[in-house]
Amino acid sequence: MHNPDVNDALAAGKRWVIRPRRPEAEARLRAELDIGPLVACTLVARGLEDPEEASRFLDPSLDDLGSPTLLPDFEAAKAAILGARERKERIFIHGDYDVDGVTSTALLTRFLQRLDCDVVPHVPHRIKEGYGIHRDIVEVAKEAGARLFLTCDCGSSAHEQVEAAKEAGMTVVVTDHHLLAETLPGASAVVNPHRADSGYPFPDLCGAGVVFRLCEGIAEELGLHRDNFRRAYLDLVALGTVADVMPLVGENRIIVHHGLRHLRNTKKIGLQALIDVSKLDRDDPGLVLSTYDIGFKLGPRLNAAGRIDDAAASLQLLLETEPARARELAEELDALNEQRREEQARILDEAVAHVEENGLDRDLVLVVAKEGWHGGIVGIVAGKLMERFYRPTFVLNHSPEHGTMGGSARSIAGFHLGDAIDRMRGRNLILGGGGHAMAAGVSLVPDMLEEFRRELNEFAAEFLTPEDLVPTLELEAEVEMGEVTDRDIAELQRLEPFGVANPRPLYVCRDLELSGVRPTKKPEHVNLELQSVQGLRRKAIAFSMGETFAEVSPGSRLDVVFQASLNTFNGSTTGQWQVRDFRQV
Repeated sequence: MHNPDVNDALAAGKRWVIRPRRPEAEARLRAELDIGPLVACTLVARGLEDPEEASRFLDPSLDDLGSPTLLPDFEAAKAAILGARERKERIFIHGDYDVDGVTSTALLTRFLQRLDCDVVPHVPHRIKEGYGIHRDIVEVAKEAGARLFLTCDCGSSAHEQVEAAKEAGMTVVVTDHHLLAETLPGASAVVNPHRADSGYPFPDLCGAGVVFRLCEGIAEELGLHRDNFRRAYLDLVALGTVADVMPLVGENRIIVHHGLRHLRNTKKIGLQALIDVSKLDRDDPGLVLSTYDIGFKLGPRLNAAGRIDDAAASLQLLLETEPARARELAEELDALNEQRREEQARILDEAVAHVEENGLDRDLVLVVAKEGWHGGIVGIVAGKLMERFYRPTFVLNHSPEHGTMGGSARSIAGFHLGDAIDRMRGRNLILGGGGHAMAAGVSLVPDMLEEFRRELNEFAAEFLTPEDLVPTLELEAEVEMGEVTDRDIAELQRLEPFGVANPRPLYVCRDLELSGVRPTKKPEHVNLELQSVQGLRRKAIAFSMGETFAEVSPGSRLDVVFQASLNTFNGSTTGQWQVRDFRQV
């Protein structure tokens, strides 16, 4: 379904949504917390106007984590695990192939081995086993002599597999964080904070977070020192939380805030090797790891094995104790990540060409499919296409040998992918699928592709307007240049770690003169000099906006949307604006 108004709406550029300033609330925070205007207005904009609540946000404390005993089925899970330990029974740990699943499995394995448990860890092969627990793996666990089948980052919907494991004589404990169906699997324990009867105060832990809290409760039961336990595993939980794109508020913020410091100084040989191959200098005393380093350097390398090969290599790296072997594994993951990048670029180029050549960019929902697109990469490509064309996007791999198409989808605000897939299932247009509002997976018969595309677009027309397809910038506040000094920019670091639900803040500063434009070594990036009506000056950089600023005359007056961060160059650290958008006034 083509919509003639869509491209007209996009031509208007990005939509700015600016939160209003609240001077009295800002003044109270500044007085009671001794903070500057930039941090104060940002806290207020994010609903943190109570000084006590804002203080806890600025200084996250591990003491504010809920009690692990409040996790649903905590006592039953603890009893099953410690019972297997006492009876010296083999424990089969089943994880997942992404970073959260691998870090969950590594944490459980390390912790239980420290308790002298007999452990066999397993992460599935994306292509051979698929997502979740393959029925054949239950038999593998039985043949391995396991008496306890313990899941992490999966299992909440594995009703048949849980029953099969029980019939094979195994006790089953599920630890997971995914949303639940109407009924729970019949395991001895289902430790998932999303359960309706959960008393745990924070439901949005990742899989590694659930495992971390469960194991901490068991450690306390055994009289182990809590701080030592946390020091041992916070690095893994931070990796899983950030890589799984969890909201960085509440307990996740606390975990990642402290976990980044432990990751920087990790004692795990495998993580040290991973940091090294990611070209992060551990010998630099000033090295500070951030969520960016996890999201764009460490995480993708750990994920690469599960995407295009076998996630077992990533798990082995996190368990490795020999430096030479750890280095080999890290370099293997680095090479796989480079292979993933090349394959991703190829698929993305082909997908963009297909969209543009066939006029699909006028559809409300993009649906592209081709034989030979790697199933482990189409999800990333769907996200890239969604960002480029700003509309819900499905990217499917055609597998003639299986007679199916399968792939992933990513969405924008206003279009719920899970609901869309339910509609397609109700009309018998798909073989299977499911997901959340913003991310999902689906499979279908190739002959149904065009009808699938048509029905999706008709469904989208019920919810989306042309304005919904205009990218929106959520701005914290309108600020004066004098409120964004280098000191204020440095203080913004107290809002880190940044991520989902706590993004790096965007601001708008109005009526600035563009007093200078200077190219960088890469012409697509330009350095700018901006001047306020009060005569204050600020240097800025505009990434990928070289052609745009080539059409703006020096002396033009602009409203500028920017992010502010510290930039270190030649040993000197200064505040820097990064221009994200602008309008001429």
